[in-house]
Amino acid sequence: MIYKSGSEFLKAPKKHVLLFGMSGLGKTRLSNLLRDAGDWFHYSIDYRIGTRYMGEFIADNFKREAMNVPLLRELLMTDSVYIASNITFNNLTPLSSYLGKPGNPARGGIPFAEYCKRQSQHRDAEISALFDTLRFIERAHNIYGYPNFVCDSGGSICEVVDAANPADPVMKALSDKLLLVWIYGSEAHREELKRRFDRAPKPMYYQPDFLRELWAEYKDGKDEATIDPDAFLRFGYARLLEHRQPRYAAMAKWGLTVTAEEVASVKDATGFHDLIAAALDRTNASA
Repeated sequence: MIYKSGSEFLKAPKKHVLLFGMSGLGKTRLSNLLRDAGDWFHYSIDYRIGTRYMGEFIADNFKREAMNVPLLRELLMTDSVYIASNITFNNLTPLSSYLGKPGNPARGGIPFAEYCKRQSQHRDAEISALFDTLRFIERAHNIYGYPNFVCDSGGSICEVVDAANPADPVMKALSDKLLLVWIYGSEAHREELKRRFDRAPKPMYYQPDFLRELWAEYKDGKDEATIDPDAFLRFGYARLLEHRQPRYAAMAKWGLTVTAEEVASVKDATGFHDLIAAALDRTNASA
């Protein structure tokens, strides 16, 4: 780890931290809180994916749908309208909408082959956005003068790295420059995440082999055009939580762990500094 103790972290003139864990446990809330303190640069992996790497795919998908409407088709063909996504740090809906969900097109589904293509695009984009973290650390310092940097990673980071491999290029690059912090959610937190997801299922990224196994199990010989896309997402989400937990745990060996309860108690940047310092000392004491 780039900080050897809590006191070293507190005294560091430049603090670089990457937050990871399931969506909904506080990564973006903490990142926004730090940014609002005035001396932290907030780098969002999902925002970078949705703008730099998948923005054109997203906009083209909007245009494809618009071409089915005669008036919009005419306006597009004459360059009379401009269509783009309005993605923000706190509204990533254009990205998740593009990822889509497989199944019955009458229920908003897309063919599984198309779904897999978009999943692959997301994987490539996420890896590129993670590597971009290093350049944004320099940009934050050299252009904007921010001494501190927080990387707000996507929930799928554990699916695009192999943390069990000490030579994994993404893990090595990130851990050389940032302190990796896992926000660990208890079983109660995971049950609450499932309840939230059941109310409003949203597209997710899956590791390819896991996705194929999941789809084959759920499809079970049925015609994919008859499958309820939201029902598949609900089925997949519960399994995804189980699948990701050991992958996050492997990543945590490159850094440290804090609990979702601890994160929820943080009210300002000073509280965050104290939390990370305590977690560093706790990690060292148990080593």
